[in-house]
Amino acid sequence: MAGKEVVAAGFIVFRTISSEIQYLLLQTSYGQHHWTPPKGHVDPGESEFDTALRETTEEAGLNRSHLEVIDNFKKTLNYPVNGRPKRVVYWLAKMKDPEMAVTLSDEHIDFKWLKVQEANELITQYKDLQAVLNDADEYLKSKYSNL
Repeated sequence: MAGKEVVAAGFIVFRTISSEIQYLLLQTSYGQHHWTPPKGHVDPGESEFDTALRETTEEAGLNRSHLEVIDNFKKTLNYPVNGRPKRVVYWLAKMKDPEMAVTLSDEHIDFKWLKVQEANELITQYKDLQAVLNDADEYLKSKYSNL
């Protein structure tokens, strides 16, 4: 029997440098040291959006005042983890200051700002996350004609 659903939330954080869109990926300090956007488990009584804000602040040092949340972009992934269903909700958020420093927590050992193709090369084992990044990239390029 499958266990209770695990719910997590985070932001696909991006910045634009010289008309180039770059996405923030964090490398975990545990397990296989995989790369993901900032995200984490929803605490009891916490909304998914509030979780995304909290986790992005905890993991990357970026709080609500540093980010412009993009309306109309929200993606949900569903996949099993250790025999339990997991749902991860991502919003898209732009860095207000593209030069702002990222401050990692002890949950991560590195971060990179990458174009979508480079990001997808780091997350080859997560096809659904690659699809979310590709969707975000297409959305941004259609929304901002100068990118």
